[in-house]
Amino acid sequence: MLYRTLASRLQRLIDEQVYPAGTALPGVRRLSQQHSVSVSTVVNALQELERLGLLEARPRSGFFVKTPPSSTKPPRTRTASRSPKAVTGQERVLQLIQAANNKQMVNLGAAIPDPSFMPAAAIEKAFRHVWREQRRRCIGYEFPPGAPELRTQIARNLASLHCDVSPDQVLITNSCQESIAIALKQVTKPGDIVLLESPTYYGLLQVVEALGLKALEIPTDPEEGISLGALELALERWPVAACILVTNFSNPLGVCLSDERKQALLKILAQHKVPLVEDDIYGDLPFNGPRPRPMKSWDTHGLVYYCSSSSKTLAAGLRVGWMVAGQNPGRAEYLQFINTVCVNTPAQLALAHLLKQGRYDRLMRQAGSEHASSVARFTDKVAQLFPEGTRISRPTGGFVLWLELPFKIDTSELIEPALDAGVSFAPGKLFSATGKFSSCLRLNCAVRWDASVERALMTLAKLVTFAGKE
Repeated sequence: MLYRTLASRLQRLIDEQVYPAGTALPGVRRLSQQHSVSVSTVVNALQELERLGLLEARPRSGFFVKTPPSSTKPPRTRTASRSPKAVTGQERVLQLIQAANNKQMVNLGAAIPDPSFMPAAAIEKAFRHVWREQRRRCIGYEFPPGAPELRTQIARNLASLHCDVSPDQVLITNSCQESIAIALKQVTKPGDIVLLESPTYYGLLQVVEALGLKALEIPTDPEEGISLGALELALERWPVAACILVTNFSNPLGVCLSDERKQALLKILAQHKVPLVEDDIYGDLPFNGPRPRPMKSWDTHGLVYYCSSSSKTLAAGLRVGWMVAGQNPGRAEYLQFINTVCVNTPAQLALAHLLKQGRYDRLMRQAGSEHASSVARFTDKVAQLFPEGTRISRPTGGFVLWLELPFKIDTSELIEPALDAGVSFAPGKLFSATGKFSSCLRLNCAVRWDASVERALMTLAKLVTFAGKE
């Protein structure tokens, strides 16, 4: 039959990486024109490939090439910390961030998406609109809590995620990290203990260090998330002031907590009256399926301090974040004011205009698809190039990969030779307050793939292999 002939042709294009894993096939009518067949023939061919497990249909998005299951094993879960620790040694992070500004460097270190992954044209159009329509306002300050129209749009987006939030509860900040710092200032004092995942995003450790807090690490499974049992034991043993979690597509593991685990976790925290600072900066970037709900959507006690931003989704340079304070929003506004006075007015208005246009969901579906394709390509290359036995995370959203090497080396010692060779990466020790994960590293996959990126991975693989032989 004709549809099977077309299905075989499309399968060959998939096998030859014309359509890599995670990418969308052209639309039905486009395929009909390209292959000179009827629309019904195309639909039957796509359904045949879906039945064979090569494609997946996504509502309102089309057919996408499925990512084949990796033959590599995921990283192992590490044991928990025995006691809280002061956070030190985070200064090296600045070196990674500065490397991202070097145009000659392949940035696999800082989790900053390449501009090609961002909707630059939509952002530019939004800025032109607000400058033309609200020029005088753009020149002035927009004091806390921030531009009303932006707070309204964020509240509407959160409402679609089952979060009962009014615009008056939304505070605009300069970043997700500033939101987290404000939340922690509300619920902790220097010397207090806070719980974090292990491994955890180093930016959270920086905030903990800056506020003079102590970190208690909870083991985190690369596929299921933070250990609820270990979390409960820690809460029973220690006077914990707060918990900080990246609930959706955590950095660096990329794991998303199930709805059941989110609700169970929130119940445990409520029993101990411990507030949760929820970092949901990657929540809008699932590889497929619906956008996962924040834990804030189940918060009935005002325990969840919700934090996010546009840095990973629309434009890193906008520097617009937001938070929903669990309690005492007036105090949060004051803390934002004394910290940075206010947030860039044109950026707030441009983001509000873009969200109002109703294109955000479509932009995020496109971004998620592009990240899925990039992560799949990186996974394949790492499996090919790195030493046998390297364990690779299996993220379901976001754009970072976590690698556990098969031998004991300190990847921190590879930073200088890697930078000298023109490639940056994030060593594992940065993701722990206790110096764990020395034989691990994180890769930023949101880079435009070309020959220089492939060479960078080859260089990094050689450095790792050589260090393992010493």
